[in-house]
Amino acid sequence: MSGPSAARGEGRLADNIVYFGRALRNAGVPVGPGAVLDAIAAVEAARIGTREDFYWTLHAVFVKRHEHSILFDQAFRIFWRRRALIEKLMAQMSPIAPGGQEEKKPQAGALRIAEALATPRQEKSETVERTEFSARLTVSEREVLNAKDFAQMSAAEIAQAKRLIAEMSLPDDEMTTRRFRLDPRGRRIDLRRTLRRSLRGGGAGIDLAYCSPTVRHAPVVALMDISGSMAEYSRLFLHFLHAVAEKRRRVHSFVFATRLTNISRELTSRDPDEALARASRRVQDWEGGTRIAHALHAFNRHWSRRVLGQGAVVLLFTDGLEREVTGELTFEMDRLKRSSRRLIWLNPLLRFDAFEARASGIRAMLPHVDEFRPIHNLASMEDLCRTLSGAPSGQASPRSWLQAS
Repeated sequence: MSGPSAARGEGRLADNIVYFGRALRNAGVPVGPGAVLDAIAAVEAARIGTREDFYWTLHAVFVKRHEHSILFDQAFRIFWRRRALIEKLMAQMSPIAPGGQEEKKPQAGALRIAEALATPRQEKSETVERTEFSARLTVSEREVLNAKDFAQMSAAEIAQAKRLIAEMSLPDDEMTTRRFRLDPRGRRIDLRRTLRRSLRGGGAGIDLAYCSPTVRHAPVVALMDISGSMAEYSRLFLHFLHAVAEKRRRVHSFVFATRLTNISRELTSRDPDEALARASRRVQDWEGGTRIAHALHAFNRHWSRRVLGQGAVVLLFTDGLEREVTGELTFEMDRLKRSSRRLIWLNPLLRFDAFEARASGIRAMLPHVDEFRPIHNLASMEDLCRTLSGAPSGQASPRSWLQAS
């Protein structure tokens, strides 16, 4: 990479950068011809000497959003690997998994990168696959997509998941307030309006006015973990919050990794992609570390009295893997629970059947939540909508997880 031919753009390096840009575009990263030319010029100007320098040079040109960093990282490690590239790509495309291996945690964006690098082979076998399996996939495509983990979705499946999230049946959890509104069919007499109507006619007759309690939807407050382990899940959960906020709800959205950021105003944009882009530009610690206790303390101190009124429901979206577990985490969780009408913890780790609440952070948070639910696919989002609408959740109580562990 550091030779004179590479500096002049000769050899195969420039061609490989072009192929790498195509792989990123197929994986869902918006890379155009101009970005590829800029990348070649940047490599020529930087005179790359190490693999790390080459990585960050291409990263500075191709990655424009925080959520694309993880796709770029995996694509770079696979595409620019020097040895055994063909064998490992064939192993990824093999339909038969080797036996005797334990179940591994799904890697975010792995399927999209594999599809992007395996595009030529898929195009050759496209006709055969359609002829043999098209009928079965047509019937079960929606069911398979609903049950598929967000981290294992391809770029096309994520785009379809975004459309399905926008079309979801939103929660209908109406609550009665202490305010009253004019209602001809109401059962309560509105004394103030009745006296005003009587005075207009000189007091000769009494025209009764009736009212009924005002019914409105409870506000939703979302506290969302955007650390590196939650990247693939937080992006689609933001689409869910945007869909809820766009239609008819009061939604207050906060994100945290090492600090707390209010992105409620950014999510008010009509276009979901533009809303997420504005939120990405505002947040400085995307895919950083995790400081749950610090974020909860900042929220309870500066925002709880502003947004937790009128029976707000709090959605805490995190895996609970706190770095340093102290008494502050327990105190802040208890304070948050007392300030909200319902506190629902959404944890992607519950997608594993063998999950146990052994981490100290999870054990410190569980006693202070009303519900402990998974959030890793479209089916779990639909269950969340039904739960917010008042339907029975069917989930085990949070304390039962502590007893089982």
